[in-house]
Amino acid sequence: MFRSFFLSRRWFVWSVLGGLLILASTWYRVELDVQINEWFGSFYDLVQNALSKPGSITMPEYWAQLATFTKIAMIYIMVSVLIDFFTKHYVFRWRQAMNDWYMEHWPKLRRIEGAAQRVQEDTMRFATIMESLGVEFIRSVLTLVAFLPILWGLSAQITKLPYFGDVPHSLVWVAIASAMSGTVLLAIVGVKLPGLQFQNQRVEAAYRKELVYGEDDPSRAQPEETRRLFANVRFNYFRLFFHYLYFDVAKYAYLQLSVMIPYIAMGPTLVAGGMTLGVMQQVVRAFGRVEGAFQYLVLSWTTVVELISVYKRLRAFEAQIKGLPDEPPEPRQPEAA
Repeated sequence: MFRSFFLSRRWFVWSVLGGLLILASTWYRVELDVQINEWFGSFYDLVQNALSKPGSITMPEYWAQLATFTKIAMIYIMVSVLIDFFTKHYVFRWRQAMNDWYMEHWPKLRRIEGAAQRVQEDTMRFATIMESLGVEFIRSVLTLVAFLPILWGLSAQITKLPYFGDVPHSLVWVAIASAMSGTVLLAIVGVKLPGLQFQNQRVEAAYRKELVYGEDDPSRAQPEETRRLFANVRFNYFRLFFHYLYFDVAKYAYLQLSVMIPYIAMGPTLVAGGMTLGVMQQVVRAFGRVEGAFQYLVLSWTTVVELISVYKRLRAFEAQIKGLPDEPPEPRQPEAA
């Protein structure tokens, strides 16, 4: 899964240099986001002055602020589009490297259940998910590097927290506590999902395999057998739906509550008139970026579950190539009523 791409001379330009390009572009986009955050502060302060003191600003000043945002936004869009285009090629090269590696060992791999699907589909899913999670992780780290000092400085204007009183640089600690509590909550609530997702792929592969055999062999894919296999699929999907039900309740309840956290933390300072509208906007955006970076696992948990299941399937390929025992037999599911 990794050495075929990252340890191959053939793919050095794409795996190493391409990865560095994605890293550099991610950092540049974070820097543009910092500029936008600074713009929000100056723009809303300008609006506050205009509303509180009519005639205190001119139209050229107002248009200049909008032109500044437009310039930054257009650069951000251009960079995002170009790097997304490059990333698509990067992911496909990774898939190609895995595909070539596995096909070299096809005589050993063909005996694994669902081998065709794993080479044709799972390689692409694995590369895509790994790239997505990797870029998001890097972006989260770089966002912390860029926005944590900003939030640290802005927090000096938050004089006290509700119920806690004076806490130096309070919003930084509030963001960390909020993200950590959400991560622990969803890790506990979603602990069963990776195993269920993996089992779901196995029963789907067994059903698909029988249907493929039935295309050429009239004795295969008989109604009794297909009903049994599809009952396994149905049983596992219904279990998965149930466990995602309470997981989604916890996830969306937490995310909705987290929107209100910076306003709750700033409550005493706002009521006391201790900051301007522009500063409030800067604080809210900086808090959101820092909290979002700390919430990496919270926001990516569903994708992580899918990655674990795909990894387990491809790991069977690695075991077969190395001559290790195959994956354990599939447990029999109860028949559907």
